Amino acid sequence: MITVSKSAKDEVLRLMHNGEVSSDKFIRVGVKGGGCSGLSYDMDFDSNLTEQDKIFEDQGVKVVVDKKSFLYLVGTELDFSGGLNGNGFTFKNPNASRTCGCGESFSI
Repeated sequence: MITVSKSAKDEVLRLMHNGEVSSDKFIRVGVKGGGCSGLSYDMDFDSNLTEQDKIFEDQGVKVVVDKKSFLYLVGTELDFSGGLNGNGFTFKNPNASRTCGCGESFSI
């Protein structure tokens, strides 16, 4: 399962309430090759599902991930950090053995 922190939920709802993201969209997360640690996170808002998607809902936020990426993301929490030093959306991945300084890439 992929979970959503309260701060990430609040930010998603804010984006939808302000009209920055359509309320019929969900969060799509995935993993792709690249980054300084070998794998990097991918996140976007989407409204199209495929047969290969796994669907989760936590705190009222729908998160979709393809089956291949899910192997790397099982147990991950989507978080949000704002403010002057905030990073935006971040991933707390218990499967990552190493992450880069910016937190956007990892290795297993």
